[in-house]
Amino acid sequence: MPKAIKTLNKPKGIGNKVKLGQRQSAHQRGYNSKWQKARKAYLASNPLCVFCKAKGIIKSATVIDHIIPHKGDMRLFWDKSNWQPLCKRCHDSDKQRAEKRNK
Repeated sequence: MPKAIKTLNKPKGIGNKVKLGQRQSAHQRGYNSKWQKARKAYLASNPLCVFCKAKGIIKSATVIDHIIPHKGDMRLFWDKSNWQPLCKRCHDSDKQRAEKRNK
């Protein structure tokens, strides 16, 4: 007989349950139309990748990174002091590598 699938409770306001080890959708994690508007405004005010800028390279930012991963904490998610503009390359490589080192 197949084993029952374990479930975890999602953060409040997200829905009831998610399968263990399954990532929530971007929308469920807060990346909705409100986020898209905030992202667009933030990148207009902060157009350069801060990692590239630190290396003396001028490159447009296309991603807003959460400096401290929010892990579903909506207060931390919306805290603009926890945001930094990055280019996709820096976000997908340098930032991810740094987060894995700090686990």
